[in-house]
Amino acid sequence: MAKKRPQTKARRPQLTDGEIPVVGAREPCPCGSGRRYKACHGRAAAHAVTELVQRPFEGLPGECDWVALRELVPAATVGLTLREGLPEGVPSVTLATVLPMAWPALRREDGSVLIGLQNDTPSGDISRDLADTLLRALEAEPGTPVQARRAPAGGPRLQDLLDPEAAFEPAVHTGFEFWVPDADNATPDVAASLERANAAAIPTVRLRGVEAAYWCETPEKNHLRWVMPHPEERLLDALARLHAAGASNLGEGTRLVGSFRAHGLTVPVWDLPSGVSADDVEKPAAEFAERLADALATDAPLTAEERRARGGLTNRQITLS
Repeated sequence: MAKKRPQTKARRPQLTDGEIPVVGAREPCPCGSGRRYKACHGRAAAHAVTELVQRPFEGLPGECDWVALRELVPAATVGLTLREGLPEGVPSVTLATVLPMAWPALRREDGSVLIGLQNDTPSGDISRDLADTLLRALEAEPGTPVQARRAPAGGPRLQDLLDPEAAFEPAVHTGFEFWVPDADNATPDVAASLERANAAAIPTVRLRGVEAAYWCETPEKNHLRWVMPHPEERLLDALARLHAAGASNLGEGTRLVGSFRAHGLTVPVWDLPSGVSADDVEKPAAEFAERLADALATDAPLTAEERRARGGLTNRQITLS
């Protein structure tokens, strides 16, 4: 058995946090403290990659739609624009709700890149994990998927990679044919996989007249789920004012049933009769948006009836992330 070499007392150079390299967890920390890395600067590094970012898509164009595509929409795609432009050999980058085999990303044979949004992410910052996946996909060999991994603690986020001035315009699909370049001529195995995926997808439509509102159809009733950017407390006050005044519905037979939180934003939910289509709710939703804007602009204290309405909405609120 080899003898352990005695540790020397030579002074090591003192490094700043930004200069500390990552070493093995049980190795001496390079900062010179004499402690193991995991008990010194490794602790901060581990915390940085596990700390939950409450609003991972904040600052991105279409933040509300990012949340909707992450949590609500089965099949949708969006073309992404990079700050620095597309690398040579990459004709396009497309965000997709989900990819085959739950791949985080795929570089197609033609060099184009697909990024999956609904995958589990290893750290508490979805934006950093997706940015890491995007960078690896841009360099992947054409025709290969990108596997999941934990993003480096100091790596870039989507906000660093995407053009902040570019439009974010989701295209909602009835199925997952976007997985393959030519779905009509897919092999029997691929066709069967698409058929299974399509059968499980809930029919969903994005409203045209308001932002980030999504109609969906279920066997018993339809719903409208509307991701809103307003501060939660102010939004709940406004919804309570409208609810107490009998102005929170979207037409006959519809009902505001509550809301949920997702990635730092609030998502009110309405029950709709099964016969109410997405087109039927377009005008009522636009009219509700005007009523909501007026309620949001009101600073008067809530009345007793409005406080009861607010309590009911709050009691039915859940958190998805």
